[in-house]
Amino acid sequence: MGTKRSVVAAAMSGGVDSSVAAALLVEQGHEVVGITMDLFPLPFRACRDGDLQSCCGLNARVDAARVAAALGISHVTADFRKDFERAVIADFCAEYRRGRTPNPCVRCNRLVKFELLWKRVRRLGAERLATGHHARVEYDRSRKRFLLKKGFDQAKDQSYFLHSLTQEQLGRTLFPVGGMTKADVRRAAARLGLSVAAKPESQEICFVPDRDYARFLRERMPGAFRPGPIVDRAGRIVGRHRGIAHYTIGQRKGMGVPGPHPYYVLSLDPDTNTVVLGRGEELMKKRLRVAEVNWIAIKGLARAREAAVKIRYRHREAKAVLRPSKAGEVVVEFERPQRAVTPGQSAVFYDGEIVLGGGIIAAALDEGGP
Repeated sequence: MGTKRSVVAAAMSGGVDSSVAAALLVEQGHEVVGITMDLFPLPFRACRDGDLQSCCGLNARVDAARVAAALGISHVTADFRKDFERAVIADFCAEYRRGRTPNPCVRCNRLVKFELLWKRVRRLGAERLATGHHARVEYDRSRKRFLLKKGFDQAKDQSYFLHSLTQEQLGRTLFPVGGMTKADVRRAAARLGLSVAAKPESQEICFVPDRDYARFLRERMPGAFRPGPIVDRAGRIVGRHRGIAHYTIGQRKGMGVPGPHPYYVLSLDPDTNTVVLGRGEELMKKRLRVAEVNWIAIKGLARAREAAVKIRYRHREAKAVLRPSKAGEVVVEFERPQRAVTPGQSAVFYDGEIVLGGGIIAAALDEGGP
């Protein structure tokens, strides 16, 4: 009697990474079920755009189905549009309304891809869920914890977006391409004859493929685009803005404020509908407060410890000290000041290749503050 093969659900976005992930699972002998999430209904003209670089839309579903057929595996589509609207898009809009700059991919991973999708594939008989993320999961017997590690290809590492995953979620997850470079992935796709071998990568936020966030937000919350004052650090009015949702910390373009030096957005105050400008050097902050912290490699932070911290996906890690604060929050103090600390973005803590944990930046802190 033959050994029963394990059933693995492969989340297939229609991109090369998730396609190769599914193919590798087939080669390893798993029984694979491909599943594509229908998250956001892009306009038809966008879906038919050959230059579309998004994991949402008709093209993604067609490409995923084509790859599944080539691999000889079953393929289904799961409609999560209402869930995605509630869990991700509504929060995205609310954060901009609060003068913050969110990272919807982090929230989508925790609440949709690794929670709602898991519940769906579990009903299909799947024992594990695999995705095409460039990250790695290992079980550490000494810590008795699942560890999240950076992807082998440092330039494509996506562990930053996965810092909010729980031990339970990590324990049932596979990242088949996490130990490969992007070049390796494309070579594997070509070897397997997959139609997506040369497909461009998805970029930016999947539900705003044209990157026009202001247009997207204006359609959903026009009240966030009330004109208001632009002030300097002393509170003097130096101009007028078109709505705080147009701006983010560190932004230079689009100010329309003349002066002897470039102006940058230092902060946004939704209560007074005010944009605060200043010089580039005033963007440098040494301390910040992180809320909604999720720990992965450790159970919690009992005392101060050193770590490397990223405050944006493309931010270069910087040495810092983590200190426990009230209500489970963490205060990060960098060895050297960092530019444009942005509330709403994620701060992720690393120990070498290992993700210690991470959370959402609540505020930049002034020197000597609490």
